[in-house]
Amino acid sequence: MKRSRNYQTGPVPVYMRITVNGKRSELTSGRECEPSQWMPSAGRMKGTKEHVKTFNNYLDTLRAQVDDAHGAMIKAQESITAESLKNRFMGKEESPKMLIEVFEEHNKRFKKLVGKEATKGTLSRYKILLSHTQRFLK
Repeated sequence: MKRSRNYQTGPVPVYMRITVNGKRSELTSGRECEPSQWMPSAGRMKGTKEHVKTFNNYLDTLRAQVDDAHGAMIKAQESITAESLKNRFMGKEESPKMLIEVFEEHNKRFKKLVGKEATKGTLSRYKILLSHTQRFLK
């Protein structure tokens, strides 16, 4: 459960946390629960009523889907991180970035830092490095 800082009363969103090698990634389950009905140790809702069973079955289904995504990544021999598993679960495929794209992104972000944390000279060197790399790749 994830309560906001100014929480007063009412249902609170339930989040899923994926942890791989101590690194976390969180995403919403799309459901809410009253804090008084939540069992933190079990990660489930307390009770035996039909809406409680439905809620807990939904959480079980989400967990099974994450386990399936994990199994698919193992089978494909992909490197598994919390973020990549979350992306696989959500259906977001990570497209590989090419070297020049990474350089250009870096230079765009670095340009915003000029005058604050960086100098024009350093940006100029990064631009020259990009052009040298482009010529080398050709």
